[in-house]
Amino acid sequence: MAYTITHFAPETRSRIDSFFNRFGQGMNAYLESRARCTGIEALEAKSDAELAAMGLIRDRIRAHVFRDTYRL
Repeated sequence: MAYTITHFAPETRSRIDSFFNRFGQGMNAYLESRARCTGIEALEAKSDAELAAMGLIRDRIRAHVFRDTYRL
């Protein structure tokens, strides 16, 4: 069921829309950050042998987790 905000003045609707837009962007950033932190923690918990089997060394864990955020 979808709700529409029709009984508010246009400027009030705009402010409400803006609030939820910023809130959503903040949630997306938080969830992405949390997922990356979880990924780092999981890899740091592995032994050096397990990391080597994955083709990683401990010093490159963060670069591996954030590899999609930069171009080389």
